Amino acid sequence: MLEMRPQCERCNTALPAQDSGAFICSFECSFCANCAEELDDRCPNCGGELMDRPTRSSQLQEKYPPGTQASFGK
Repeated sequence: MLEMRPQCERCNTALPAQDSGAFICSFECSFCANCAEELDDRCPNCGGELMDRPTRSSQLQEKYPPGTQASFGK
């Protein structure tokens, strides 16, 4: 299950689990759409491809809460 990290690790923009616009690599480093574009869709930590992160509905967040920790690169 994805951690759904709460903010962009580059600019600290909030990335709510229920909203679109977040991008992740295979290690779940998390970036906002603006930063992902500036990074040419490449993770600066591992060099992996940044992909759209799926959203998690509010109903499922109660049972499976999103993460509270920032990405490991911070």
